[in-house]
Amino acid sequence: MVGNADVKQPQLHAKRSTLEDSPFFLFIDTLDGLVELLEGLAELPAWPPSLFIDLEGVNLSRHGTTSVLQIFVSSTQKTFLVDILSLKDKAFSHSTSDGSTLRSILESPSISKVFFDVRNDSDALFSQYGIELAGVQDLQLMELATRKCIEHDAPMTISGRARWKACKDGGRKLFAPECGGSYEVFIIRPLSAEIMQYCAQDVRLLPKLWHKYYQRMTPSWRRKVEEEVKNRIELSKSATYNGKGRHMALAPKGWS
Repeated sequence: MVGNADVKQPQLHAKRSTLEDSPFFLFIDTLDGLVELLEGLAELPAWPPSLFIDLEGVNLSRHGTTSVLQIFVSSTQKTFLVDILSLKDKAFSHSTSDGSTLRSILESPSISKVFFDVRNDSDALFSQYGIELAGVQDLQLMELATRKCIEHDAPMTISGRARWKACKDGGRKLFAPECGGSYEVFIIRPLSAEIMQYCAQDVRLLPKLWHKYYQRMTPSWRRKVEEEVKNRIELSKSATYNGKGRHMALAPKGWS
């Protein structure tokens, strides 16, 4: 399926976005652009987390295709969309002069990275590229520990919330089958402006949620979440992992 996609030669693009407080995002599909990104991540503060990450693709899992890896860097307020479909393995193996790679960042336990439900992302990264995530914080687990949700919790102005919802709904109409769309939009190159905006927005609100949830959790709940993240990553690498179904929205066993 991917082999038949119209994948153009890699280029570095800077796209203007209409998101609140977001002057632009960078779509990276060249190795030079990737090196610039990696060099920019070299001096990030260890705490609080600076990297907020998500992936998009077709049937994102061991059985599907990974198209884009989104990174929002909270300390610089910059959003990067890494074109995994075009760069393939080199997206994770190409290094800077000091040996830093996207793989080494994703696998480092000392670099905090925030995902919203890491399981299917981990499944795809491990099965397709052999990446073993570490240093992960899972916003879905933090949300389950505090029982709130993005649309209600992320602090935005009324106009900002309206733009967020319009972008979210517009993106879903393009890729969600139940809305008349198709996930194939993620493997068409060039990506549409609407899909790139959707990808960029997906990670931009995560820092606000992280701060809200982290402040609400007690030390004991923080330890529970930390332990369960490790369990989720190990489960996602197992042969029996199933990333679809109602169980994906449930709290871990023993949580109350």
